Amino acid sequence: MANASSAAGSKATLPELTLRGIIIGGLITLIFTAANVYLGLKVGLTFATSIPAAVISMAVLRRFKGHNIKENNIVQTIASAAGTLSAIIFVLPGLVMVGYWQGFGFLQTAGVCIIGGVLGVMYSIPLRRALVTSSDLPYPEGVAAAEVLKVGDESASGTSHEENAKGLRVIVAGGITSAVMALLAAMKAAASEVTAYFKLGAGATTLGTSLSTALIGVGHLVGLPVGIAMLVGVVISYFILLPIFTTGDVSGATALADVVDTTFSDDIRFIGVGTMAIAAIWTLLKIAAPIAVGIRQSLASSRARKSGSVVDVTERDIPFPYVATTIVAFMVPIALLLWDFVRGTDIHDHMAVLITVSVLFTLLVGLIIASVCGYMAGLIGASNSPISSIGIIAVLAASLLIAAVTRGTTADPLSLVAYTLFTAAIVFGIATISNDNLQDLKTGQLVGATPWKQQVALIIGVVFGSLVIPPILQVMLNGFGFQGMEGAGEDALAAPQAAL
Repeated sequence: MANASSAAGSKATLPELTLRGIIIGGLITLIFTAANVYLGLKVGLTFATSIPAAVISMAVLRRFKGHNIKENNIVQTIASAAGTLSAIIFVLPGLVMVGYWQGFGFLQTAGVCIIGGVLGVMYSIPLRRALVTSSDLPYPEGVAAAEVLKVGDESASGTSHEENAKGLRVIVAGGITSAVMALLAAMKAAASEVTAYFKLGAGATTLGTSLSTALIGVGHLVGLPVGIAMLVGVVISYFILLPIFTTGDVSGATALADVVDTTFSDDIRFIGVGTMAIAAIWTLLKIAAPIAVGIRQSLASSRARKSGSVVDVTERDIPFPYVATTIVAFMVPIALLLWDFVRGTDIHDHMAVLITVSVLFTLLVGLIIASVCGYMAGLIGASNSPISSIGIIAVLAASLLIAAVTRGTTADPLSLVAYTLFTAAIVFGIATISNDNLQDLKTGQLVGATPWKQQVALIIGVVFGSLVIPPILQVMLNGFGFQGMEGAGEDALAAPQAAL
């Protein structure tokens, strides 16, 4: 016991939140965020960046004197924001698709990302004890990231250095291979996708695949269980529901494709959303009691630290009074963002009621969404958490509220649709980062990190990611466009969640 205590004490003195760690984490965040934005708009999937960031971090930091596992953990925590904050693209492009925005203004887009991301960190802090330290949730990606960090910290014999270098070479080789394949597809020297429509019974369906190496990488990251779950969804959607819903509606080859695509967008997707909505509600009911316990424990810890009691380094969160104050204070910039969005538009006269409803919606729904997303990250990992469904549910809930308070007015429906999407985007930022924060805190728990330093690191990652998302979105819009928007070409990005 004495040896264990001594070891814990020596670990507690290791530097964590260092300037070089912040710089390395920030650079990785910028690169991975840009990659995730493109991938998410193209195929509707983003990948968790914690594990590749940990590998890159160890390969770089080992060249500096005094590097350690906790510093590496901070780098992967900062960079993990790239894998989740970029999921804001599941909502924001909808504003362009409906014709309300002509582009992605930097201040508005970055403001939504920063405010939603910081609130996501704050909302998830009181949940750490309930969903991480006092929970048997597996957190597969959080545990995997911790194992990667431990391997890199094992010894100075050269073995871990060799593994780090090998991991970095694999990442570089994968990137080059993917770039070559994308270049061949752009030059029409290789096919980028294969799709076929055909009759099945009295109806019709479709099967297709993208020949993107990025999808191979995503498939490897999500693992076999989630891959099987996706395959089950494909079978149900394409071989059962689509033929049933298209029965009697198909004739010629052209009509076949039109009917199948329209039916999938208008009917099948919403069945999936309903399934995920019920799953989210069931999850919330299961974790309501542990959340209440966790909040009480967080308050007790804050009181103990304030009274001078020694709290173990692994139990030191950002104090709950600071968390609550930040959440309430951030309602002001949210109101300002919404005011800027509404001013000068045809729904300007409804500004007061719309902003009030949106601010209260964000304040109250934020904790619910953070709880559900944190639980799902613990259950199946951040990469596999159904974040897009949470965003769609948020859109539906906000739509019902805004429709109710503007009933009987002359407000333009298109403007209300756009306003709803903008409100949902803020809530979606909360969902994405709360999903990530608890996974990172699990990694930190396993390597003896200080929770409040990780929480600050993730806020830093949110800022880095928020700075690159607006220009990358604008580049995607100018270079490709989005399917469904006016003037979209054959190479337009699908942006499937935003379209839905």
